[in-house]
Amino acid sequence: MKKILILFAISTLISCGNNTDKLKNFTTLFEKSNGTETNEYNEVISFYKNLDEEFSGVSLFSFGQTDSGEPLHLVVYSQEEIYNVSEIKKSTKNRILINNGIHPGESDGIDASMMLIRDIVKNDSLKEKYKNSIICVIPVYNIGGALNRNSHTRANQNGPKEYGFRGNARNYDLNRDFIKQDTKNAAAFAEIFHTVNPDVFIDNHVSNGADYQYAITHLFTQHNKLGGKLGAFLENEMRPSLEKSLLEKNIDITPYVNVWGTTPESGFSQFFDSPRYSTGYTTLFNTLGLMVETHMLKPYKIRVEQTYELLFSALDFTKENSSKIKELRKNAVAEVLSKNTYPIAFKVDKENPTELQFKGFEGEYIESKVTNGKRLFYDTAKPYTKPIKYYNNFVESKSIKIPKAYILQQGWHKVLDRLKNNNIQFSKLKNDTIITVEVNHILDFKTRTNAYEGHYLHYNTTVSSSKKEIKFRKGDLYIETNQPGVRYLLETLEAEATDSFFNWNFFDTILQQKEGYSSYVFEDIAEEILKSNLEIKKAFEEKLKSDIKFAENPRMQLNFIYKKSAYYETAHLRLPVFKIF
Repeated sequence: MKKILILFAISTLISCGNNTDKLKNFTTLFEKSNGTETNEYNEVISFYKNLDEEFSGVSLFSFGQTDSGEPLHLVVYSQEEIYNVSEIKKSTKNRILINNGIHPGESDGIDASMMLIRDIVKNDSLKEKYKNSIICVIPVYNIGGALNRNSHTRANQNGPKEYGFRGNARNYDLNRDFIKQDTKNAAAFAEIFHTVNPDVFIDNHVSNGADYQYAITHLFTQHNKLGGKLGAFLENEMRPSLEKSLLEKNIDITPYVNVWGTTPESGFSQFFDSPRYSTGYTTLFNTLGLMVETHMLKPYKIRVEQTYELLFSALDFTKENSSKIKELRKNAVAEVLSKNTYPIAFKVDKENPTELQFKGFEGEYIESKVTNGKRLFYDTAKPYTKPIKYYNNFVESKSIKIPKAYILQQGWHKVLDRLKNNNIQFSKLKNDTIITVEVNHILDFKTRTNAYEGHYLHYNTTVSSSKKEIKFRKGDLYIETNQPGVRYLLETLEAEATDSFFNWNFFDTILQQKEGYSSYVFEDIAEEILKSNLEIKKAFEEKLKSDIKFAENPRMQLNFIYKKSAYYETAHLRLPVFKIF
């Protein structure tokens, strides 16, 4: 990390002439074009460099590297200028982190944030208002996508004229990468996130899907998943306050319309942001998370202006509720641990919807003028306001008992890297040691048949558990759960969790059996096993009686004995993560 210094040679200043005067005005391309254009990536960074040069409250830092080869930048506004990022950690001020350009075609937040920071530093009353806030902005997160500029890939979007591409330099969708961290972008984001440790996180997007009257929607992290007092605060205080603040600015906002290929009248559920998504990831560290989703069909000018106003409303809410937010976050880890169990899967509560007075457009299916079928058509000349059901409550469908500690066998380097990236505290065993632990074996799972973000993702995973004495080696990791990253540990190391390391293929080598046998040789060994081990013999005979398919298949019978014997490898299907209670 380094503070970016801007040095302008005298000759450059002379040659720039009037261009320098225009730059000092800090009018954005969005404003100059009357809301139809957005800056290129290098112009965005130059804008913040010049703010840093001109105003004492703005600092520009760089972190790590992204897949594009460029570092990830962080703009920091504080009334007392921040010269080193360690000062952010030490500060007792409100901390807000705003992320932009995760999908660079959705550039609304990029422009809104440029104007936000500029307007604060140029306005004494705003500087006074936010004197107890540290406002951090990632100008453009997906740099590779921003550099891949075009005018066509957002086929359904109404402006700007040119924009970036959704995939990053390696064609990853970065809003699916926060927990698995395949990209350098995600590793750099984790460094920024844990440096800032934001009280509130905002990620700016543009939505697609249904058509309706709203130009802007909100996607708060799912409150039941956030859980406890923090989740209740998000749902009962933060969301209503933000909606009210925008309404006072004559801006209608609604929850993200989670509808695809149909109309919203029949109701829709809240989007469930598991830890692969930005707000699902930030939730693991007890940060209040919000995605802004402007509507693709509304004019770019309106979308950016409403994003700008929402950012100010969020800053105001954070300022006004600073003490309460910090107290809730401070107590969140103890609250999680006090419950002894932790939910790792949820389902929509169909019995407990919320009623929305939804402002939509009449939709119908009409004959297509392109194909020989019908198409969905929204008639914007027929607006309506009517009550619909919004399913924003979820109930847990699976939970686990929180262990005192996990032991991770050494050698799983990619997992270790991610634990380090996320400030997980651990120690290493100093000697070879035999410890009684809970051992988990993969019992069943399903796998996607199509590639998904560089993986063939597992799901519907179940495990079997047993208690055993295991000999661990010097250097194996001992990871206590009583630490700030407890939720991160539970969501990644519990194989049954939605976005676990197992489900993201980090442990796939345990799924393949490495040793086997030749039937003609093992026949003699199996005979001796049945003679000497009455427990295996009894189980074998019961299986013959109860399972017709098994009774008709000699190969299955021999394999049954093999898997019950000492010859079967212990590593097959056994997770390298062990639990201590």
